[in-house]
Amino acid sequence: MKRGYLLVAAGLLLLLPAASQAQILTPQANVTLNAHLTETLSVTLTGVSLVNFTLVPGGVAPGDNSVAIQTSWVLRPNRTALKLVGYFDTTNALTDPGPPSADIASANVFGRVTTGSPTSFSAFTGTVVGIGTAGASLELFSETILGNNKTKSRTDNLDLQIDLTSAPQQPAGDYAGVLRIQAIAL
Repeated sequence: MKRGYLLVAAGLLLLLPAASQAQILTPQANVTLNAHLTETLSVTLTGVSLVNFTLVPGGVAPGDNSVAIQTSWVLRPNRTALKLVGYFDTTNALTDPGPPSADIASANVFGRVTTGSPTSFSAFTGTVVGIGTAGASLELFSETILGNNKTKSRTDNLDLQIDLTSAPQQPAGDYAGVLRIQAIAL
């Protein structure tokens, strides 16, 4: 029995490293990691970029197409809101060069985004701080930015119409204008 203990003890001693075989560690070597994800904000027209109207004297003319607008973003943590705005450069939204020249005011151009802010037709007569033209803008949507939507993409359809009920004496002509679409992260 004593001999069995001695054999077990001898076996255990063989498993222990000798003092000359003790472990030794090197000093730590450090690797610094840096990563960057660029903040981005983009607006893309994913369908048509031309809308035609057959104007009606003293009436309402719908646009022949909806404009599909894709807004995509990757934002920093300090952002709290994102807005998509449509605007004209001046309150004269469309112009016929004439002669004589004539204009259709932005107050006569209406837009709606059923998934956004103006779910019913609203005139391009607003002002959005930091973007667009005062008196010739329309906020198409506003989204509160929280932790779960700092990175997102959404597509909204903009419907347009020209309402000449307040301008029954609008002269005949070939009117053209440019509606600008832009997003801002606040």
